[in-house]
Amino acid sequence: MDKIPMTAAGYSALETELKHCQQVERPRIIQQITDARTHGDLSENAEYHAAKESQSLNEGRIAELEDKLARAEVIDVSKLSGDTITFGATVTLIDEDTEKKAVYQIVGEPEADAKKGKISITSPLARALVGKKKGAQVEVVTPGGAKAYEVMKVEWK
Repeated sequence: MDKIPMTAAGYSALETELKHCQQVERPRIIQQITDARTHGDLSENAEYHAAKESQSLNEGRIAELEDKLARAEVIDVSKLSGDTITFGATVTLIDEDTEKKAVYQIVGEPEADAKKGKISITSPLARALVGKKKGAQVEVVTPGGAKAYEVMKVEWK
């Protein structure tokens, strides 16, 4: 079983989602199933079948979250330092074509969200950045084509 690296914030977010699925969604869905049963014949009861489908999806998500939390390897980013990019680093990049600045934190897969500036350690950009230092030139082949970046800053937050 492979460990899944993640930050403490990512672990906490998964725990919160798991509690929500178990303590809010599960009872709500059970109530929906109970209500739908009172409407008679289950073979033609769309509400019942929809509620059972919701239950299946919720239980699947609970199992997935429990697995990720069990395999989590929480890395405390605040204890990391140095000028070489590794897991947890917050990196400021300049796109060499457009001169646009981008800031990304390298995190575990479950907590990755590019719109929030968090990229997965397994993403093409993160793999290209790991091991580099400030001032390094990085070329990345992305789904949108090749991109060139310059590393402007490496921080640990």
